[in-house]
Amino acid sequence: PSLYGTTAFDAPVAARGLEGSRHNDLVAKTHVVKGKKVSLKDIDTHEDGGLDKAEGEDRVEKLLPELFDLQELMYAAGNHSLLIVLQGMDTSGKEGAIGCISKGVNAHGIQVSPFKVPTEIEISHDFLWRIHAQAPQKGMIGIFNRSHYEDVVVVRVHKVVNDEEWKSRYEHIRNFEKLLVDSNTIILKFFLHISKEEQEERLLAREKDPRKAWKLSAGDWKERQLWDDYMKAYEDALGETSMATAPWHIVPADRKWYRNLLVTQTVVETLRGYQEDWTTQLEAMGKKAKKEIDAFRKGNSKG
Repeated sequence: PSLYGTTAFDAPVAARGLEGSRHNDLVAKTHVVKGKKVSLKDIDTHEDGGLDKAEGEDRVEKLLPELFDLQELMYAAGNHSLLIVLQGMDTSGKEGAIGCISKGVNAHGIQVSPFKVPTEIEISHDFLWRIHAQAPQKGMIGIFNRSHYEDVVVVRVHKVVNDEEWKSRYEHIRNFEKLLVDSNTIILKFFLHISKEEQEERLLAREKDPRKAWKLSAGDWKERQLWDDYMKAYEDALGETSMATAPWHIVPADRKWYRNLLVTQTVVETLRGYQEDWTTQLEAMGKKAKKEIDAFRKGNSKG
């Protein structure tokens, strides 16, 4: 209970999204309160919010048209961008969440950036170099499938860098995300929280599905041996970097439909808070353009 809260936002820029709409209790529960210690073992990964699968999927289907309209407004206004960061253990459903969001947006307005093991060139730069290059431009939705958080989680678990270095990166991340927010990027970060037992079932299911053979990797099973280390690394990262302007949401991910509902609901509720401003701006732009057209027609008729 100490982890969650509905009044944790402490800056108007971030708060306007969720506080400017009828806040959903399901979404409120997922929010990581700034400065609160995170305990992942105390969060039920099999949560269903009191819904059944049919109800959850129906809610998502009703949200997607609204998401499409909100994206169109953001794109047309051209003042903001949206960055969605997805983190989680393998099989937690990052690609599934991306697929769900993608169904509700115009393909021309979204860019998905998967961050795999850094290349030799990427390693030769600072750890945020490759990340910043993929930040969404104004009007666009950018989704990070894994992100700069690999550089405080994976590198820590595998001891790629020393403790002093990965700890110092928390501040760099906070400053980097503040820079994005100051440039009118709306940031939402989701940790897709799956249980170790559910992950095992999904990994075994992959081995039986020829269509998912390309995903098979012995490395997935090796990483499972470090599960507790990963959970500790994520707990620290979530607590250190959940900010008013760039909040983390811990999404129970054992139920795929519930995961999709929470991610979609959070995105829609956040964007709703900007709808009035975008609409007002577009109306002003329309009036200005109409005056220019009228002036052109008047002048052209005299010619």
